[in-house]
Amino acid sequence: MSDTDAVLKEGELIDSEPSQPAGEEPKDLGFGSMVGGANERRLIERDGRFTARREGFSPLTYLNGYHALLTMTWPRFLGVVTVSYLTLNALFGGLFLLCGPGALAGMTSPSMGGTFLRAFFFSVDTFATIGYGNVYAVGAPANLIVTIESLIAILFIALLTGIVFARFARPVAALMFSDVAVIAPYQGKTGFMFRITNARSNQLMELEAKVQFTRLDGSGRRYTQLKLERTKVVFFPLSWTVVHPIDETSPLWGWTHEDLMRSDAEFLILISGIDETFAQTVHARSSYKAEEILVGKKFSNIYNPVDRDGTISIDVSKLSDVEDAADDEAFRHTQTFRHTGHFTGFAAPRTTDSKKP
Repeated sequence: MSDTDAVLKEGELIDSEPSQPAGEEPKDLGFGSMVGGANERRLIERDGRFTARREGFSPLTYLNGYHALLTMTWPRFLGVVTVSYLTLNALFGGLFLLCGPGALAGMTSPSMGGTFLRAFFFSVDTFATIGYGNVYAVGAPANLIVTIESLIAILFIALLTGIVFARFARPVAALMFSDVAVIAPYQGKTGFMFRITNARSNQLMELEAKVQFTRLDGSGRRYTQLKLERTKVVFFPLSWTVVHPIDETSPLWGWTHEDLMRSDAEFLILISGIDETFAQTVHARSSYKAEEILVGKKFSNIYNPVDRDGTISIDVSKLSDVEDAADDEAFRHTQTFRHTGHFTGFAAPRTTDSKKP
């Protein structure tokens, strides 16, 4: 193909913003003119993280970790809280030891595992306002440290409570993307397709999809927004197969899978919608590289048999299941315009129960 003839050397940086007519808006999506050269990582990870990073900040920039505490994973967040809690108590335990051997009275050190552990456990009692009375502070220096620790404990617990509440209250979309995308027969031609579903029990509404196709050509990296069969669905109770018809107007027209690999193609996905629980807009990102695209396959049926009462359901464990695509008349009716699955040529079988009439 003409836009993949140029051979790029490993590690070579190229201009990803080819020359364009005056007045035309750049289409690099904000990645910049040097991002996306040959042999670089994908632009967006499958979980939605951008691979590009900002470096060179002052170390003081990261002292404000509020945003990080809100966005990090729960295991990491709980780990940070645990380490901070233990560190603070170890610090105050050391301060109590610096006040001298008579600063703490009550239970003896051997009975509590040693001198440091006794001071550590007394700090825990003070921090959490437990007040068992087994160990108590003696003298002005030790009681001054108790006062300081009590104040820090109040602030720590208040801030931690606020952050935990903010993490629970922050609306975040949890969309499941199919592990692979497919290029399969579609309405007499072919189409680029991937499937999504809601990974939570809540409901999303007014869902909108945008798909950007980026690839290398002889002059740099090009970005093109793909025209979708449908860009929005009002309700999203089940699943949605997003389809880009590959016709004469598509930038994928005439491309083979080898062309996608050679041009380092990537499909950038942005899904946005309204979370019914919070009544706020949420979004999710992902991408598909050429090696994650299957040609000549179609997605398997994800619908369960219709219940006797008429209830429709899907099996989300089959979201990424594919099968060989036959370019026949039956498959041409499986377009996702009626994305609930109730289209001509398909009807989920109903369950039968011989014990009931």
